Amino acid sequence: MRHFLTATAVVIFSLCAGVQVHAAERIDAARNDTIDSDHGFETVQHTGPQGLKLPEGWKFSGDIRTGWVSYDYGNSPNHPDPDINKGHLDSHGYYFIPKISLETPEFHGLYAKVTGAGVTDFGINKKKWETRNFAYGDNMDPYAILQEAFVSCTYKGNQVVAGAKEISTPMVDADDWYLLANSFQAAYYVNTMFKNVLFAFGYFYKMAGPWDSASDGANFRSMSDASFVSAEDKKNADDSGIFTGAFQYSDDHHNLQVWEYYATDLYNTFFTQYDFTNKFKKLKYDAGAQFINFKEVGDLSHNDYSEIDYSIISFRLDGSFDWGLDFATGMSFYTNGPGTAETLGAWGGYPYFANGMIFHFFEAGSLRHANTYKAQLGYEFSALGIKGLWLGSRYTYFDLDSDYSETASGQPQDYMSMIGLRISYKHDRGFYFTGTYETVDLDHEPNVSALRLIGGFTF
Repeated sequence: MRHFLTATAVVIFSLCAGVQVHAAERIDAARNDTIDSDHGFETVQHTGPQGLKLPEGWKFSGDIRTGWVSYDYGNSPNHPDPDINKGHLDSHGYYFIPKISLETPEFHGLYAKVTGAGVTDFGINKKKWETRNFAYGDNMDPYAILQEAFVSCTYKGNQVVAGAKEISTPMVDADDWYLLANSFQAAYYVNTMFKNVLFAFGYFYKMAGPWDSASDGANFRSMSDASFVSAEDKKNADDSGIFTGAFQYSDDHHNLQVWEYYATDLYNTFFTQYDFTNKFKKLKYDAGAQFINFKEVGDLSHNDYSEIDYSIISFRLDGSFDWGLDFATGMSFYTNGPGTAETLGAWGGYPYFANGMIFHFFEAGSLRHANTYKAQLGYEFSALGIKGLWLGSRYTYFDLDSDYSETASGQPQDYMSMIGLRISYKHDRGFYFTGTYETVDLDHEPNVSALRLIGGFTF
């Protein structure tokens, strides 16, 4: 890997002559016009704060975030029962999450950025009540991390990036829905020389992020170690990463994405999505179709530890009116193949069209051969003079196959439904807040509910 990054650095400097365009912060250049889309960051997330301009073109920026999270599984850590909701325990806690960045001035298209982040509770929380809060790593202690340290260069529609960075793609994603975003040690190249067309390829080596990493998310670990496959398969993969290639065509109405993710000795993910966006009178809408295929490869395909071989077909219709009302609908159909538990949501990617607002699929016994449906209605208050305020509710229904989905005690599950309510606000000066409550009705389990109150200030 060291030789790979060295070679990439040589390419960076060879491209850095005479360009004045600042590099984009995403591999995926897709538009995200509909409010609170499932593919992309939460409504309040600020991906590009203005920062404080320092002498000689340096920039200092940050995100000072705090949050209270609470999850009720009907299973108290004082009297835990492994047969209730997969043994998930009631959890709650308060956290303070500062993130500070320093960015160099741009010189002939070349610039660098470092970001330090930390998570602490100031000693307020009790560890036995933190098992499902996804704030800390394995040892459940406060920590600090050099979350970003990368160099980027652009030259005439070519971009090369290497280092540790928050990165957004469909299946490997920073996923800032929770307390601290995922970060990846990666190197990638993006070509936008041709009108409306993007080509990209890269290599994801390691990730950090307590929510999505199945290893210690407070430290950078290999993509294979951070995956959801069995311990035996992780060992066989030998700390390997993910090779990625992408093609995108996007114009005023059409957006086609094709992504290939090859996780050595684990599994291959093929992702494609098409969206048609248009406006009819006061309605702006997005009609989309998506296909994802997961298939085991290499050593994983030659053993019986994990089995992965299935697809998801999805459709959506989202829209918003000029006067503030918006809606989002989606449906996803899972084929009758194994591997959902080992792949869904791994590495931070949640592009699926029918998710809940907080809960997605980890509560059900299995989503194998399931059908999922989503309907959301919201309102953005700009027309009433309150810019940046959004209120909405979502209903998600999971039609489970009881042949595969069952409780920890073996009871078959036919359904799971979710009702969520969210209010979010962001101000042009950097203040933001999101409050989300969601309840889950899962066959043969006590109801589950969660409350997340997360806010802060970006500068």
